[in-house]
Amino acid sequence: MGLFDSIKNKPTAAAPTGAGNKTVEVVFSALPDTLEQFKALPQAAMRDPFDTAALTVLAFCFYSQDRELSLAMVDYLRGPRPLSPYDKQFIRDRFMDKDYVPRSYFKGAVPQNDYLPQEPYTIVVSENPYSYSEPNYCRLFLRSGGADNPREIKLRLAKDGKWYLWEQMILVGIREPESANPWA
Repeated sequence: MGLFDSIKNKPTAAAPTGAGNKTVEVVFSALPDTLEQFKALPQAAMRDPFDTAALTVLAFCFYSQDRELSLAMVDYLRGPRPLSPYDKQFIRDRFMDKDYVPRSYFKGAVPQNDYLPQEPYTIVVSENPYSYSEPNYCRLFLRSGGADNPREIKLRLAKDGKWYLWEQMILVGIREPESANPWA
């Protein structure tokens, strides 16, 4: 049924050890239907910060269909630091009539096609020379088809060797889809 069927993903490179300008394409041939399928993804091992960043986008894509499932996925990605009531309210506020924002991070999703991504579903995640400037933290960047500048996501490396979602700045405003344009 399109955007949310079941998932398989190309493996990505190992977690980077230094700063640079690396870009990774995380490719999903299909998307999960349940939290169990989400957790079973190879990327859900979260050994690579690029995988955790891409999974964050994927988790938010479920919000408009199943809020509880989406929040459970985000909680999984946050590990030992679950969402607070404030965090949940913040996320809810970002989705007011803007369910297309997370889809905009998939390759090919632009205002002209109402942010419908191309298959296979691909999320491009990049680092920069300052991505690893804080010990045990990583700042990565995702490009939205509706924004001029990449959006940041911050991850934290835990003692268990996993990269957990720490902060995200990906649910911010972007250009509206063409179907919402009253003049066209």
